[in-house]
Amino acid sequence: MGFFYRLVQTSGHIEYQTTRFLLRLGSLGWCKFETLETATGQVIRLRLRKSLFAKLSPGFDTLALRQRLLKSMARQDEEVLMREIWVAMLSAPIRMDFADLDELDSHLRIRCNIVRAAEKTALAFKTHAAERPADFWHDEPEEGFLLRPEACLVDALIAATQPERTGRLYDFSCYRATEYVILLGLAQEARSTAPDLYARLEANARQKCIKSGLFHQVFLIEYGATDAPIPMNYYVPGDRVWFKNPDEQSSNAPGYEGSWVIYLGGGRFSNFWKRDAPYSMEAKAMEVYHWRHGVFIDTNADIQMNELTVEAEVARTRSNPIKRQKILKLMNRYRDPMGVYSDGGCIDASREFPRQLKSIMLP
Repeated sequence: MGFFYRLVQTSGHIEYQTTRFLLRLGSLGWCKFETLETATGQVIRLRLRKSLFAKLSPGFDTLALRQRLLKSMARQDEEVLMREIWVAMLSAPIRMDFADLDELDSHLRIRCNIVRAAEKTALAFKTHAAERPADFWHDEPEEGFLLRPEACLVDALIAATQPERTGRLYDFSCYRATEYVILLGLAQEARSTAPDLYARLEANARQKCIKSGLFHQVFLIEYGATDAPIPMNYYVPGDRVWFKNPDEQSSNAPGYEGSWVIYLGGGRFSNFWKRDAPYSMEAKAMEVYHWRHGVFIDTNADIQMNELTVEAEVARTRSNPIKRQKILKLMNRYRDPMGVYSDGGCIDASREFPRQLKSIMLP
């Protein structure tokens, strides 16, 4: 089976180090690993044992992985999250390569950072406006929001996304919000383990706003494609996920082309506008489906969305089991390509996850 990834290490007692690493994660008996000799050194291949794969991630379905894990462990939330990330990665349908154990360890912490940041993020949804705390950021019309010379990048990202720091919510789109959350997770790890990179991240943030396509290129890796989709229910906590709006008319409303979220684990997806009410897969699919019923044209002939109408339609659907199943069947399909509105649902064929720190090349 293909659920494995490689740890590449060119020196040291790799088997001994791997055993200690697995012991620390409490998963030595869960993993099958073998050592391969290559031209560049030893390579460790790790995978989840087949019996556990069938039990914990059947058919690459990780949405209920946390619940399955909790039946076999009595640990604190922090450890549950780390274990969930680790087992989900061991269940990967594609190969994931890491240069060494330090990079893997760092990647696990980054994913934990991203999940914690996403859970704490609360924002105001504005598609045509954007705000940031002025003590940390200044707006350059041609560039975007840049870090102030005296500001700490981690503190600035927290201030912009977590209202406890400033006492207010700032205007964001969901796409830009995911960028801030992911960058925060990376920056927190870099500040602790790669201070030179953290200094470069801060210096870059003072001069250039890395966003949109450039952000994807610099900080993320995408896995899965239309012709080779990731299994529909396979998610790793810390993944960035796209849900497409399959309705052409309502997708023309700014900000409603789809929804960018962070997978939090436990079958939950981030809700930056109501952080205490994260989405389940069903809730997200229902909301996106009913956007078609909330769209309207305002007095300025602009297309808008009535969220109260959407909420009311979602509630009605949930009270009608036949309609509910019909809509979920329509939505729980892979999405059509961009610009196509035919028979697709809302599920993307790919996921995105943060790069290893050593592979980040700043512009």
